[in-house]
Amino acid sequence: MTNTDSAGGVPVRPAATVMLLRERPGLEVYLLRRVRSMPFAPGAYVFPGGGVDDRDTDRGVRWAGPSPAEWAEVLGTAEPLARALVCAAVRETFEESGVLLAGPAESGPVADTRGPDWEADRAALVDRSLAFSAFLERRGLVLRTDLLRAWSRWITPEGEPRRYDTRFFAAALPDGQLTRDVGGEADRVLWLDPAEAVAAWRRREMAMLPPTAFSCASLAECGSLAAVMAARRDLSPVRPELREVDGRVRIVVPGAPPDAP
Repeated sequence: MTNTDSAGGVPVRPAATVMLLRERPGLEVYLLRRVRSMPFAPGAYVFPGGGVDDRDTDRGVRWAGPSPAEWAEVLGTAEPLARALVCAAVRETFEESGVLLAGPAESGPVADTRGPDWEADRAALVDRSLAFSAFLERRGLVLRTDLLRAWSRWITPEGEPRRYDTRFFAAALPDGQLTRDVGGEADRVLWLDPAEAVAAWRRREMAMLPPTAFSCASLAECGSLAAVMAARRDLSPVRPELREVDGRVRIVVPGAPPDAP
C-alpha cells in the first residue's frame, strides 16, 4: 500500500505511530531509541509505530469505538486506508511496547499483556507468521478505537531514500498494562516528560527527527493527559524539506522559527 511521489518516483508508504502517555504525576511520553543498524533514523528516539501492512486492511478485525467510516472522516482519507492506519497503530504499539489497545467486547482494554503466551503472540506478529486479525479473534478481543486520538500527519521530505506518510495518534497507557523493553528495533526505552525530551533534543543529547521533537513540544504545551486527549488538532499534512543550512543539509519545517520546536 504505497503512493508514488511524482517528484522522484520514490514510494511513499502509509504509516502510523502512537504517543503512549501517562501521568506520574506529571505528563510522560514513551520513547524508544532505534538501534544504529536500522536503515531509517538510526539512533533516533521515536514513538512506537511503523508502516502499514497489507493485512491491516482485514475487514475481519472487530472494532469498539469510532467506526472505520468515522475514522476516515477524521483522518481525511478513504475508509480502507483509515482502517489500515488504525489497525497498524494498535498492532505496531503492541509489537514495539507490549501495550495492547484492545479488549473483550463487553469491557475495557486487557489489564495485562505480560507472560510467555502473550510474548509468543507478539513475536509471531513481528515475524508476520500470525495475522493481527487472527490474534484478536483467537483471544476474543476487539480493537479499542476509542482509546486513540488523531494528533498530526507528517510526510517524509522529497529526496529521502525512504518516505512515509505518517499519522500520529495519542493514547493513554491502559490501567494495569506496563510497557516492556521487547528489543529488536530499539536498544533503549524510557518514559520522559515531553518538555524534558525537547530540552534534551536542543542540547543535542537526544537525537530526534522533527516530527518527534515537534510532537513532544505540542504535548508539553498541553501539560496534562486530559488536555492532550481533549485537544482539537489540525491534521493538515506537514511537509518538511531538505535544505542546505550553514553548509549542511538539514530537515527544515516550512513556516517554523529557526529554533523550533
